[in-house]
Amino acid sequence: MDIKAIIELMRPKQWIKNFFVFAAAVFSGNFFNINILSANILTFILFCFASSSIYVLNDIVDIEKDRCHPDKKRRPLPSGRVSKSTAIVLGILLVSGVVFFSSSMLNMKVGMILISYIVINIFYSFKLKEIVIIDVMIITLGFVLRVESGSFATGVSVSPWLLLCTILLSLFLALNKRKSEIITLKDKSASHRKILEEYSVHMIDKMLTIVTPSILMAYCLYTFSSVQSKTMIFTIPFVLYGIFRYEYLVDKDNVGGKPEAVFGKDFPFLINILLWIISVLVIIYLKL
Repeated sequence: MDIKAIIELMRPKQWIKNFFVFAAAVFSGNFFNINILSANILTFILFCFASSSIYVLNDIVDIEKDRCHPDKKRRPLPSGRVSKSTAIVLGILLVSGVVFFSSSMLNMKVGMILISYIVINIFYSFKLKEIVIIDVMIITLGFVLRVESGSFATGVSVSPWLLLCTILLSLFLALNKRKSEIITLKDKSASHRKILEEYSVHMIDKMLTIVTPSILMAYCLYTFSSVQSKTMIFTIPFVLYGIFRYEYLVDKDNVGGKPEAVFGKDFPFLINILLWIISVLVIIYLKL
C-alpha cells in the first residue's frame, strides 16, 4: 500500500482553507482562551477529515475526466497509484470518524454543520457542480460553514460583516478557479468539466468586476464597525494589495486553478498575508 499516495489523495495542501474555522475566535479577541482554542483545533481537524472525504469522493467520480487533464492526471486515482476500492474505504472511514468525534466531543450544532457540509458536497459531486452559478455558490457555502462551525464550537459570535467578507472572498477564489480551468484546458474544458460549457472568460471577468470591489467594501465596513479597535482600518492596505497581487498572478501565471499554491510559492503575497495577520493580532490583542 502506497501511504504517500493515500495521504496525497486526502489533499492536505487544501487544508489551509479550514483555517477559516478560527475566524470567530481570532477576531473576537478570544483566540488564546485555552478552552476556546482547544475546541477550535478539534473543529479544524474534523473539517480536514470532512473536506478530505469530499476530495476522495470527487476523485472517484471524476477519475476518467481527470485522466484528460494535464495536471490532474497525475493524482493518485487517475494515475493508478491508489485503487478505486481503497479510495472508497478511505472515504467511508473519514466520514465515520467525522460523525463519531463531532457527536461525542463537540456540541450538536457543530456536528450538524459538518454533516451538512458532507451531504451538500455529495450532492455537489453528483449534480450541483453541473448547474451554472450554483456550482461556485456551493463552494462559497463551504467557507461559510467553516466560519460558522468555529463560532458554534467556541460559543463566540461572528460579525455579519466578517461573514460577508468570507462569502465574497470565497466567491472571488471560486470564479478565478473556473477562469483558470477554461484557460488551461481551452477546447477540452467541456470534456473535463461539463459546467465549463456554461462559462466564458468574458462572463467571469464581468462577475469579478462586481465581486472584487465588494470584498474591499465589505472589509472596510467591517473595520469601521469593529468592536475591537478603530485602528483596524490600518489593515485595509494589506487586503487591497492582496487582491491586486492575486489578480496579477492569475493574469500572469494563471494560478487561479490552484489558489493554495499562491500562499506558499509567491513570496510577496506570502509576506503580505503574514503582515496582515501580525497587524490584526497586534491591534486586537494589544488593544491598540
